[in-house]
Amino acid sequence: MAYKNRMEVQNVSFYYGQKKALSNVSLGMKNKQITALIGPSGCGKSTFLRLLNRMNELIPDTSLEGTVLLDGQDIYAPEVDVVDLRRRVGMVFQRPNPFPQSIYANVTFGPKVLGMECDLDGVVERSLRAAALWDEVKDKLASSALALAAGQQQRLCIARVLAVEPEVILLDEPCSALDPMATLQIEQLMQQLKQEYTIVIVTHNMQQAARASDWTGLFWLGELIEYNDTPTMFMAPKDPKTEAYLTGRVG
Repeated sequence: MAYKNRMEVQNVSFYYGQKKALSNVSLGMKNKQITALIGPSGCGKSTFLRLLNRMNELIPDTSLEGTVLLDGQDIYAPEVDVVDLRRRVGMVFQRPNPFPQSIYANVTFGPKVLGMECDLDGVVERSLRAAALWDEVKDKLASSALALAAGQQQRLCIARVLAVEPEVILLDEPCSALDPMATLQIEQLMQQLKQEYTIVIVTHNMQQAARASDWTGLFWLGELIEYNDTPTMFMAPKDPKTEAYLTGRVG
């Protein structure tokens, strides 16, 4: 089955000052599929992920060469509204970062800031249900989000992203601070969410990439070494570096 690319990166190089962090990377992220980015620490995975919603622009003295497309539009074009882009391409970070407010206030934060005309109660229920959290918190929406367990906090952060109706969800090591049970819940949630959203996940956990993703890309020293459907990547990698990394001989 052919999948359309929801996002596409073409010949991208990225620099922190004079240091080249990414070198001539081209990669298409399939619509309503999960793409996992793997590779050793410092290989450029998270830098690449932050390119997709222009988060790297928050870092001084950085520069980009190449093109990043969302639905065929260059997201770095001067006319692009960055606030709207980050609504369309939402991000969940490594450690759960709920606001020190109520569960309800966390979910409604984005719609309020963006001035979205919507039924906030409906948004809260829809988003929490989509994040598989509603049944656990529906009777304590006024309680502090900081009182939730770490896995619940991460699902709340996902609900907060979903509340502004994104097209793409970026997950930067979303399970690294979670225990195995909470990790399993996030992986199951990803499978549900890909029915509606395009998902890109950075992970150090190769087992997670193998379990949870449809496509996998291996980064190495700022280069995309190999990219293929996940079964092929793990069972029949084409590049010796991929095989060496997946078998634990390097990395």
